[in-house]
Amino acid sequence: MKARVSISIMVALLAFSALGHASEMDSRIESSARQSYVFKTYLQGDNINIRSSDGAVTLSGVVLEESHKSLAQETLAGLPGVKSVDNRLEVEGKVPAKSSDAWLTTKVKTALMFHRSVSAGTTEVYSKDGIVTLRGNAASQAQKELTTEYARDVEGVKDVRNEMTAANDTNIIRTVGERIDDASITAQVKMSLLYHRSTSALNTRVETNRGVVTLSGKAGNAAEMDLATKLASDVYGVRDVKNQMTIE
Repeated sequence: MKARVSISIMVALLAFSALGHASEMDSRIESSARQSYVFKTYLQGDNINIRSSDGAVTLSGVVLEESHKSLAQETLAGLPGVKSVDNRLEVEGKVPAKSSDAWLTTKVKTALMFHRSVSAGTTEVYSKDGIVTLRGNAASQAQKELTTEYARDVEGVKDVRNEMTAANDTNIIRTVGERIDDASITAQVKMSLLYHRSTSALNTRVETNRGVVTLSGKAGNAAEMDLATKLASDVYGVRDVKNQMTIE
């Protein structure tokens, strides 16, 4: 009788210990998400609720743009301990119709947002019937040209008219900048590859370890593989890119 009681107590203690560990892990997941670069930089104006239960995360609330839903999900998915993400986020207001001018403008702005070699903050984007017009200031002629290149590679863009004013400096300023958490880097790289039409269909796996991004999966040709490396290398926080993709 005493043996059975002792075993029951031990089982209860183990269950309590496991519960406490899961609760601690869930709290860590929720806290890490809130402190991530993505949440503090891109999603700070959104009303996002994060609930983790034994590593199963549920996202609810309201975001300002459609792309923020994916960005939040990708960030959570990259955190240690996360087993799954149930994305129940809703977009505030009316979502622009696909292929509309507003939809295209948002896509171009999002595509530029993650790259450190262009200045999304000083770039104005306008769209009309698939023609994108860029205005604002560029730090150099090289930056202006790269902004055109990135905008032109967004799905739905027929042509780009770059009316930006470029400074005399001919060099693109590339800086590693502040230390950015790996989950945020992974999310940004995934979103960048998704928003560029030349890499949107690639079957690419993205992993980040201390700022070093590893790409794996399949590319259609060497040009696609090289472009994936170029786009990933220009994402905020990326220190280096190891491209282990294979060509189909």
